[in-house]
Amino acid sequence: MDPEPQAETTTASQSVDSLFEAFHAFQLRINPIEASKGGYDQYNDRIANFISDEYQADLIENYARFLAIIDEIDMDALSAAQQMSLKVMKWDCEIKKEGLENEIATVASPIYNLPNFKLMPIAQITSLQLYVSQLAGGHSVHPFNTVEDYQDWLQRMDDYLQWIDTAIENMKEGMDKGIVQPKALMERVLTQLEPFIGTPTEEHIFYQPILLLNEEVSDTDRFLLTEAYQKMIEDELKPKYRELQSFIQDTYLPACRTTTGLLDLPNGKETYDYLIRLHTSTNMTADEIFELGKKEVARIRGEMEKVMAEIGFEGDLRAFLEHVRSNSEQMPFNKPEEVIANFNAIHDKMKPQLDQVFDVEPKAGFVVRRTEAFREASASAEYVPGTKDGSRPGTFYVPIPDVENYNKFSDEALFLHEAIPGHHFQLSLQQENQDLPAFLHPEGIGVFVEGWALYAESLGKELGLYDDPYQYFGMLSAEMHRAIRLVVDAGMHAKGWTREEAIQYSLENEAESEAGITSEIERYMATPGQALSYKIGQLKIRELRDRAETALGEKFDVKAFHRQVLGTGSLPLELLEEKIVGWIEVVSKGG
Repeated sequence: MDPEPQAETTTASQSVDSLFEAFHAFQLRINPIEASKGGYDQYNDRIANFISDEYQADLIENYARFLAIIDEIDMDALSAAQQMSLKVMKWDCEIKKEGLENEIATVASPIYNLPNFKLMPIAQITSLQLYVSQLAGGHSVHPFNTVEDYQDWLQRMDDYLQWIDTAIENMKEGMDKGIVQPKALMERVLTQLEPFIGTPTEEHIFYQPILLLNEEVSDTDRFLLTEAYQKMIEDELKPKYRELQSFIQDTYLPACRTTTGLLDLPNGKETYDYLIRLHTSTNMTADEIFELGKKEVARIRGEMEKVMAEIGFEGDLRAFLEHVRSNSEQMPFNKPEEVIANFNAIHDKMKPQLDQVFDVEPKAGFVVRRTEAFREASASAEYVPGTKDGSRPGTFYVPIPDVENYNKFSDEALFLHEAIPGHHFQLSLQQENQDLPAFLHPEGIGVFVEGWALYAESLGKELGLYDDPYQYFGMLSAEMHRAIRLVVDAGMHAKGWTREEAIQYSLENEAESEAGITSEIERYMATPGQALSYKIGQLKIRELRDRAETALGEKFDVKAFHRQVLGTGSLPLELLEEKIVGWIEVVSKGG
């Protein structure tokens, strides 16, 4: 081989690797909480004020700078893996920069990398005041092991209080421009704020880390930290929450809108079109998504009716949905611990079949926990990744606000989605993958992350689950839930649907309770477009598997397919398709 081209390739590879390192350092700096989640401790004393003008100007400048560097790189001089990583980096910079320059500016927040509206920064879900409270409890991504960890948190609280000040100012600007939240969402926020104001300090969620102080902490440090946390809660946090509560109650709420979707805001249609691109990595239109959703709802209804016939239920599907909602046999629990134990039993049941479907598993540990009381009334089940080094396991959070009415009919599908082989497998393998540049280790692109998790629900029979027809119906119901999202999300934000119309459509097509459906619809109101990612991603992964099975015939290996899907981190769907098509060609030729 000619040594000169080899030298050029090495130089190009080293250059792009340096670029990846610089981009990763940039990511850690702009999202300190995400850095803590990944086990990086250099920013443990900070929270980014991501809704400030200065922060967003810094992002625009840096995204433009990185894009200019990418444009100068010779792709042909890179390895296939480097080319793929560079394409993902370019997509990320372009889509994030576009959102920041939108009139209703959006920026990735510390909460699961979801976009946050600069002028509507507070909502009842995926909002910083909720996430910080989760961190404050001492069992999340901020460590509370050393005295320095405790001091870092106090510094973070200073940043957080500044963020609240900025949020109030931004909401005032939003009022002047007619860019305000729906009233229904902010009424929820007021309810959520009350416990942080009225709870005695020693029982406060922000005081909980003091109760976790380990025995190695000296008496002097214990006294000083206890005093500092009490002072922070009583003299800073509670007064700031009272100020926020008064502002929302007296000033902001009267100015809130009674309409539902982005369509009713200045530049709302363009903003929703952008959020579709961000959350699906496609150029689908709102109309296309709406029609796809209705088509999927009809298909899944047909499958549900087959299960209903198998069970022998007499009546129509709507009556069966109500039967499932209210069936006491599906609500057998008396204690929250029994709900957690049921999920652990599901895990045990599927373990023997895992190596028939996967030949790679994460090293990271895994636990199931109940969602914290202060947020579980409005929370959905969720997964929070562990640290790279395994010191904190991946955690599946389950909200159990009313255990006696907790319905288990979809728990197998829920475990497959949030835990194994859904988010826990995908996200843990992603951050453990030493072949990926570090900037690709965090959660990444929602359409891939959520698409994989929804696809994972379909693997239940292959993994020894769904032998109970109610659990299989639960899987169909969960898939129906995601198909409905396409209809109601596009309906509210692009077609003028009201909150009530969206709730009614959901009630007619799925077995969730009205209270649960209402919370979900309000979630879509607060996070436009995010709910589209699940079904769009799942359909693409399933399409690619079907394509591979058809093209490869006896050469198709489901374990190899899953290894390919999970082997390069979360990808925009166009790049995932490019990769799988290339793999099909290699395998078909005997590679």
